[in-house]
Amino acid sequence: MAVTLADVAARARVSAATVSRVLSGNYPVAESTRARVLRAVEDLEYVVNGPASALAAATSDLVGVLVNDIADPFFGIIAGAVQSEMGAPGGTGTEPGRGAEKLAVICNTGGSAERELNYLTLLQRQRAAAVVLTGGAVEHPDHAAAVATKASRLAASGTRVVLCGRPPIEDAITLTFDNRGGARRLTEHLLTLGHRRIGYVAGPADRTTTRHRLEGHREALTAAGLDKGAEQLTVHGLYDRASGYDATLELLRRDADLTAVVAANDTIALGVCAALRDQGLRIPDDVSVAGFDDLPFSADAVPALTTVRLPLHDAGVRAGRLALGREPQPPGGVAMVRAELMARASTAPPRR
Repeated sequence: MAVTLADVAARARVSAATVSRVLSGNYPVAESTRARVLRAVEDLEYVVNGPASALAAATSDLVGVLVNDIADPFFGIIAGAVQSEMGAPGGTGTEPGRGAEKLAVICNTGGSAERELNYLTLLQRQRAAAVVLTGGAVEHPDHAAAVATKASRLAASGTRVVLCGRPPIEDAITLTFDNRGGARRLTEHLLTLGHRRIGYVAGPADRTTTRHRLEGHREALTAAGLDKGAEQLTVHGLYDRASGYDATLELLRRDADLTAVVAANDTIALGVCAALRDQGLRIPDDVSVAGFDDLPFSADAVPALTTVRLPLHDAGVRAGRLALGREPQPPGGVAMVRAELMARASTAPPRR
């Protein structure tokens, strides 16, 4: 039996009008009352009726795309590709009076685990046709369990859940990136060139992408017998240029004889390059630099950046197609997106 507004009101010990005001957000409500109502909504798994056009259907024409930071090219490329698929030809358009187009709404979480969960709740209330979650997941048991629960509720209500660049979970279709393998091949490339003193600038420690890329780097070092001291030559930061700059200064303080620095993404690598130049070091003559993702500016950097290419646009298009049911699910619901080493001018054999 469907949960009603009255059920939520009874659980929260308020009137149905107060529940309606909290959910609409159009009227001032005491924060304690608001929190009580939202907790009742969550406990009862209450789903708000979405737009009137959705009342006769299981889902609406809405597709939610969750990103960590839309200003980051990594997320912008994926989100743009997903969104372009929403209005592309190829849908069935078989529902009476409805076309194949969907409205993609970009939800910027800012890296907040709480905001990510809030967006998933809001999208369920709006009976979204699909939800696409992009980029690495927060590595915390409580958050992982909460996301899995949200995904199950969404799927049960007819919403397709697609992960793009995340580890698999139940009730979701997953396009997972080969972060570990790509990072391993990148470090192997530097080792083949002759580098033995390699610094690593990692992303935030609580993200799956950070862990997988760092694990690939360490696997290559271990295979070469160089894992001792790897922790000392690893600095964590954000996935931005400023973190790359600051982390490089710290790495040089720890070991002034570094011959190479691997960055967890290309944006960090730009900061690495700037810090090295400000210290009077030449790239790659004194220190080689490598990144990850092959973002659009990588080939145009000076020198061109050695990196690992992830086909972000293609992955976003495929995520959009899977979200709309325009292509079959991969076997087991999981597909690996391959990573390709792009060796360019920013890496060379060490000269010191």
